[in-house]
Amino acid sequence: MAEEASSLVGIIETTVEIQSSPEMLHDMFVGKKHHVAGASPSLVQGVELHEGEMGQVGSVVTWNYKHDGEEKVVTERIESIEPEINRVTYRVLEGDIMKEYKSFVITFQVTPKEGESGSIAHWHFEYEKINEEVAHPESLLQFAAQISKEIDEHLMSEA
Repeated sequence: MAEEASSLVGIIETTVEIQSSPEMLHDMFVGKKHHVAGASPSLVQGVELHEGEMGQVGSVVTWNYKHDGEEKVVTERIESIEPEINRVTYRVLEGDIMKEYKSFVITFQVTPKEGESGSIAHWHFEYEKINEEVAHPESLLQFAAQISKEIDEHLMSEA
């Protein structure tokens, strides 16, 4: 039984090279989420605050987005923010992702590149699938990487 349960639990991650500073990109995913739809309109149609204050621990936000050609919705809560290292952790509460996962936690961190300009965006997904038929969320990870790139392009065009 323990083997079955462990095959449902997973961690996947990816990194994305970007040109903007760690603080700029981190701020878009924490305090300025409501600007993401304007920065990445092909992927994100809207971001709405439901509880708390935007960019604060405990705030609850719903995202309307397009993934794999389908319009989807996800509601997440900020679990922790570590501004000194540009890291934030979200817990998915409801929406399309929760149709296939019992739990889904996203950690996003942006660090400066060593010895050159730009940054590295790091996405880390920790999840538990509802059953073996559910795929690991690789396409969601690619989606997160693509949003990072589009927001980076937007930020750099405004610089």
